[in-house]
Amino acid sequence: MELLAPVGDKSKLIMAIEYGADAVYLASTRFGLRTFAGNFDLEGLKWAVDYAHQHDVKVYVTVNIIPHESDLEDLPEYIKYLNKIKVDAVICADIGVISMVHSVAPKLAIHVSTQANITNSAAAKVYIKMGVKRLILAREMTLEEIKTMREKLPAEIELEAFCHGAMCISYSGRCLLSNFFTGRDANCGACVQACRWNYVIREINKEQEYPIEEDSHGTYIMNSKDMCMIDYLDKMQEAGIASIKIEGRMKTEYYVANIVNAYRMALNYLSSHKRYKLPVSIRNEIYKSSHRDYSCGFYFGDPKQNLDTSLPTSTYDFIAIVLEDSKNGKTLVEMRNRFDKSSLELLSKTKNNAIIKIDRIEDLDGNDLTECKIPKQQVYIYTKAKLNKYEILRRRK
Repeated sequence: MELLAPVGDKSKLIMAIEYGADAVYLASTRFGLRTFAGNFDLEGLKWAVDYAHQHDVKVYVTVNIIPHESDLEDLPEYIKYLNKIKVDAVICADIGVISMVHSVAPKLAIHVSTQANITNSAAAKVYIKMGVKRLILAREMTLEEIKTMREKLPAEIELEAFCHGAMCISYSGRCLLSNFFTGRDANCGACVQACRWNYVIREINKEQEYPIEEDSHGTYIMNSKDMCMIDYLDKMQEAGIASIKIEGRMKTEYYVANIVNAYRMALNYLSSHKRYKLPVSIRNEIYKSSHRDYSCGFYFGDPKQNLDTSLPTSTYDFIAIVLEDSKNGKTLVEMRNRFDKSSLELLSKTKNNAIIKIDRIEDLDGNDLTECKIPKQQVYIYTKAKLNKYEILRRRK
């Protein structure tokens, strides 16, 4: 299966590619459903496509807003530009946008977004008649339903499904809460995740407010667990899924690197073992990034209401990223969380979880430091371990 990674900006693109993604999905500053991600301007899009293709990684660009009339004016030229820079596909949710792509860039591949809410073969066949190449299925489908759908569709049509990340309270992301509370339209990319907020109740004639609580930690009436299918990749493959998708274009570069690396190792294990029973060392990686409690979403039936805390948790801190290969025991890094001369864990494609002992820290002027505490400060660390560019140093909390 293809491993498809989320990319919100340049650094996350590099991390996704470095840690094993087969393809990435991203957006420009317009027409995508993650306005608050860094995203790419037009020049940045071209750079991203060129960089990815140099590393044999495909690029899918989201054009999946639910457009209003004013959005249509600039769309044709934008689609032509995407075709010109040779993106591998566009991700669309609206039938008008799909028709427009066919009209102005007939050779550009189209993937139907999960926002289109495809849950059955009848809907799938309508999109297939419209000339799409891939269907990104609604999160609300079970694996049995996906398997049945796969059997009813042409073999050349690809199915894509989410394997990891945040779940939405609303059906495949069709939500109006953000719009209602803040005027920011979730269906045009500006969701504020109002479902994650804490709420109070107040009697209309009184000023006193009371928190809505299910337990001492707060309320979860609109909360969902995060999805994690790393233990069931064999089941997803058996269901006929061609591409597994990680959610998280607004997550950190560390999150992208860590989760992509975990799923890359899991897919490699799947391809080399007849029986898929994931080693604990691989499975534990998914807990080292910020996450809510995990579930399998709807893949094995109704996930039921989440009565656990809505707050994310993480067992590790992102400490620093390696900027250059080590030379003579000296390595240039960029700090993310403060650290001193101590032991850190390494996130790496080849020597993951190795413990690195830092013997000395030096600023760019050659002055010794007892601690690195300035945000994004670049320093040299001295260690016996040989470190490579883009490896990550982290620390158990």
